Amino acid sequence: MAQSAPVERSSDRWISIVLSVLLHGALVAAIGYSWWVFKEERPAPTLAIDATVVDPKSVPGLGNLPPQPQPPPAPTPPPEPPQAQPQVEPEGPPQPSPEELAKREQEQKELEEQAEQQAKAKQQEEDQKRLEQERQQEQAVAEEKAAEQKRAEEKRLADEQAQRVAQEKVEAERKAREAAEAKKKAEEQKRLEQQKQAEQQAAAEREADLKRSLDQELRADQARASGALASWQSQITARIQRAWLRPPSARQGIECVLNVTQVPGGEVTNVRIGSCNGDQAVRESIEAAVYRASPLPPPPDPTLFERNLVITFRPD
Repeated sequence: MAQSAPVERSSDRWISIVLSVLLHGALVAAIGYSWWVFKEERPAPTLAIDATVVDPKSVPGLGNLPPQPQPPPAPTPPPEPPQAQPQVEPEGPPQPSPEELAKREQEQKELEEQAEQQAKAKQQEEDQKRLEQERQQEQAVAEEKAAEQKRAEEKRLADEQAQRVAQEKVEAERKAREAAEAKKKAEEQKRLEQQKQAEQQAAAEREADLKRSLDQELRADQARASGALASWQSQITARIQRAWLRPPSARQGIECVLNVTQVPGGEVTNVRIGSCNGDQAVRESIEAAVYRASPLPPPPDPTLFERNLVITFRPD
C-alpha cells in the first residue's frame, strides 16, 4: 500500500493566519512610527562659547596689586528687534506628504489584501491537496481491501481445488485399489480354474498313460509269450555281430554285456560296455560295432520298444 502524505490540521492553518496578521500589523506600526518621528519639530541649534574663568590672584604679579577702581557700568543698549532664526534643515530623509502617506496606506492595504488572497489561495490549495490526499488514501485503502478480498477468494478457490483434487486422487486410488483387488481375485480365480483344469487334464493324461501302459504291458507280455521279443533281440545281436571287426587279440569264448540307449527309430545315442572277458581292444571294437549297426532294427510289435536295451554279445 502506498504511503500517504500527512494531513494538515485546522489548528496549524489558523496559527499561520494569525502569524501573517501579526506580521502585517508590525509592518504598519513601523511605518506609522517613522512618519510620526519625522513629523515632530526639532529644536533650534544654539551657539556654544568656549571660555575659561581665571582668578586674578592666581596670576603672578597680579595678586599684590591694589584694587583698581571699577569703571562705571556701560549703558544698556536698546533691545534689538527679533531676527528670524535661520531655518535648519532637518537631518535624515524628508517627511512624506499626506498624498504619499495615503498612497503608502493604499499600497499597504493592497499588499495586505494580496497577502490575504494569497493566503486564501494557499489555504484552498492546501485544502484541495488534503482532500486529494484523503481521496487517494481512501482509494488506496479500497484497492488494498479489494486486493485482499481477491487474494482471499483466490486462496479459497485454490483450497477448494486442492481439496477437490485430493478427494479425486483418493477416489481414484480407491477405485484403482478395488480394480486391482478385483483383477487379482479374477486372476486368482482363473489360476485356480486353470490349475483345476490342469489337474483334471493331468489326471486324465495319467489315467490315459496308465491305461496305455497297461495295454502296452499286456501286449508286450503277449508278444514276449509269443517269442517276438527274443526274435527282435536276435536281430539286433546279428546286426551288431555283422558290423563287428574282430581285433587280433580276440580269443574264442568272448562274452560281453552291452548297455545300449536308443531313440524311436533305432538311432543309438549311447553305448556302455558292462562285464566283458575281452581286453581293451575287444571292448572298443564291440562299442564301435554297435554305433555302426545304428539304426537298430525295429521291433515286430511297437509295444516291445525299449529305450534302454541290455544285450549279451557272444560272437561265433
